[in-house]
Amino acid sequence: MRGLLMALVGATALIAVGVTGAQAEGKRAEVLHWWTSGGEAAAVRELANAFNAAGGQWVDTAIAGSGSTARPIGINRIIGGNPPTAMQFNTGTQMNDLAQQGLLRPLDDLAKEQDWKSALTPAFYNAIQFQGHVYGAPINDHGQNWLFYSKPVFAKAGVTEEPKTWDEMFAALDKIKAAGLIPVAVGGQPWQLQLMFNAILLGEGGKELYAKVWKDLDTNAVKSDKFKHVAEVFAKLRNYQDPGSPNRDWNVATGMLIDGKAGIQFMGDWAKGEFIHANMVADKDFGCILGPGESNFMMGGDIFVFPVLKDKTATDAQTLLATVIMSKEGQLAFNSKKGSVPVRLDVDTSKLDACAQKGLMALKDPSRQILAPDVLTAQDIVQTEQDLVAQYWTTPSMTADQFADQFAQVIEQAK
Repeated sequence: MRGLLMALVGATALIAVGVTGAQAEGKRAEVLHWWTSGGEAAAVRELANAFNAAGGQWVDTAIAGSGSTARPIGINRIIGGNPPTAMQFNTGTQMNDLAQQGLLRPLDDLAKEQDWKSALTPAFYNAIQFQGHVYGAPINDHGQNWLFYSKPVFAKAGVTEEPKTWDEMFAALDKIKAAGLIPVAVGGQPWQLQLMFNAILLGEGGKELYAKVWKDLDTNAVKSDKFKHVAEVFAKLRNYQDPGSPNRDWNVATGMLIDGKAGIQFMGDWAKGEFIHANMVADKDFGCILGPGESNFMMGGDIFVFPVLKDKTATDAQTLLATVIMSKEGQLAFNSKKGSVPVRLDVDTSKLDACAQKGLMALKDPSRQILAPDVLTAQDIVQTEQDLVAQYWTTPSMTADQFADQFAQVIEQAK
């Protein structure tokens, strides 16, 4: 990863910057993120409005695509001496290399003053630290293993109940296919495919196998029959995609469910933000399942990190932004539009939608709180396995045994 960071110093990139109120007085904060879909943009506006109302001046640097596009641009700017005031990362190990190089501002004093430790689960409080120092301000708790489905498509295909097992799921997908509709809306990008694979690993493989793979990096577990079964289930879903899936953005795939063209999508709960943006109601117009199989909540999320800046006005803006991000009001306003749930434990979530309530119910049980790979594992391993999952998906001739062997090799080489 460090080699990648240094290689990025000489890279060039085009950044689409949308500035609101650039001439206004206040604590100016350029915020770099990749939230550009309809639901995401609505959520960002809530956070920007809260920051501006608190006396700040939000300057929006939104980079279309995904984190894999935006992160290198932001890292390049930080290393190159032209950092934004704040930058989005996913919760977990993505920030560690920058922190180790002394390029991120520690937030220990602010976290202590505002008692972030009491507001967060121990897992999330640990995830915003590196070598004992707090570097990230977390904004949300994203469930990454949701399966969303179109209720009108299910009705048209004669699917009357939510599938609880994979046998029931494939039977439902066959009915949708027979009805002339697309069974699975797939965005054939590596990160989306890995998300789908991990959802199946957790649901069908179970949390013990999931932990052995991503936390323990146990190659024997990867080579087990149970892991290979998960790989076979994942591969079988190829038969239910449509020809337009390669490189399709995730929100376009979600739009296929919204438009009644496709039945299901494996996606994190940010997809719910698109349903909300389309004025659709959870459990009425669309459904949501933590499964099939074991019903656990794969916890991921987003944080903001704050590059080291020399200007006091800029650091004051960082302090204000971190305070707004961690406020109960800011968390609730943002997550109501984003589809996620507040990462703070003391926020009133009673008015969030039905899918959010399912997730919150799962989160009440510590045994169902499962950390995402980005939190558990080094980024080099996560990224390499992600590419392998995509290769497996696009190579029907690759067997589950071959996939498992190569997956184990990645772990062995990294140790």
